[in-house]
Amino acid sequence: MKIGELARKAGVNIDTVRYYERQGLLPPAPRLASGYRVYAGADLSRLRFVRRAKALGFTLEDIGELLSLSSRCDNDMAGMKSTAAARLADVDRRIAELERIRTALQSLVEACPGHGSVEGCPILKTLAGDPA
Repeated sequence: MKIGELARKAGVNIDTVRYYERQGLLPPAPRLASGYRVYAGADLSRLRFVRRAKALGFTLEDIGELLSLSSRCDNDMAGMKSTAAARLADVDRRIAELERIRTALQSLVEACPGHGSVEGCPILKTLAGDPA
């Protein structure tokens, strides 16, 4: 299949396919005499794997590692679990940070009466470092 068909079936754009090739996440596709790239079903499976892993928050480096681990038959799944566990820990850290930000913003919104002079706004004072 040509690059456009591959991209459409995988749910990505053509530039994404080319980018993943440059990053080594997809093997370089053989070319026809006309210069068109030709992809196989394995390339589509690999591209879908990359897209799903990206949607779960894995970095391109993580995805490369997962692909490398998945291609080695002599390894057990410990590497896969370790990489996924590291991603989960990162997600947990980000959620905790977002919850902290939410609590702080909620306090600021509750402290602001929503009317009157902007000079007296507790949100602006807090962000400027002035006691509200």
